Amino acid sequence: MTHRFSRTELIFGKDGMLKLYEAQIAVFGIGGVGGYAVEALARSGVGKMDLFDYDEVCLTNINRQIHATTLSLGRNKVDVAKERVLEINPEAVVNGYKLFYTPDTSGQVDLSQYDYIIDAIDTVTGKIELAVMADKHGIPIISSMGAGNKLNAAAFEVADIYDTSVCPLAKVMRHELRKRGVRKLKVVYSKEPILKPKGDINDSCATAFVCPPGAERKCAHRRQIPGSNSFVPPVVGLIIAGEAIKDLTGV
Repeated sequence: MTHRFSRTELIFGKDGMLKLYEAQIAVFGIGGVGGYAVEALARSGVGKMDLFDYDEVCLTNINRQIHATTLSLGRNKVDVAKERVLEINPEAVVNGYKLFYTPDTSGQVDLSQYDYIIDAIDTVTGKIELAVMADKHGIPIISSMGAGNKLNAAAFEVADIYDTSVCPLAKVMRHELRKRGVRKLKVVYSKEPILKPKGDINDSCATAFVCPPGAERKCAHRRQIPGSNSFVPPVVGLIIAGEAIKDLTGV
């Protein structure tokens, strides 16, 4: 009998699909990268997902985030993403947590319950903390490196953090994780040189509605706001989801 994941089952088999159905995955950061990772996980039959993101949907998210539309502006990203997952697979168990993951808030999350962790956070301190805690609990994790200010979606590759080069974020992560005794971390990164943004987002944010009223993390008030597009972050998210799915099924 056919079902919504019949075509996926032709690749992974019944045993593989059962592993995905029983897997519990945590996704940290539901933005341009994380949103597409969640999409691919949902469309692959992953049964349980916990989504972590503190932000609301912002006008500047529309150019790259799958859940960002005019109708979703101002809503919590985790709520919008949860609704979308359940529209794809009503049998999935999805929890959304409005949490900004940092060393100060990491104690609020029990990582030991997860079969896999996806890091699509946009802050270095949060990424380092998540990698350290995943290593401590022995939980498989994959982390997104820099996807902003880049144009070549085909340049991204999967590697261990200590085999990366060029990417400034990866350089910082290598340095900090080595100091903390973390010996490995699967990442998706690119050697493409970073482009210099043409202008400042604050120039256009001054008079236009961009961030939801009351939002604490306003995009126009953040340092070093990267340029982005509709085709690079999604590719990174899909690569990440693919790695998670292959690791969980053993393919």
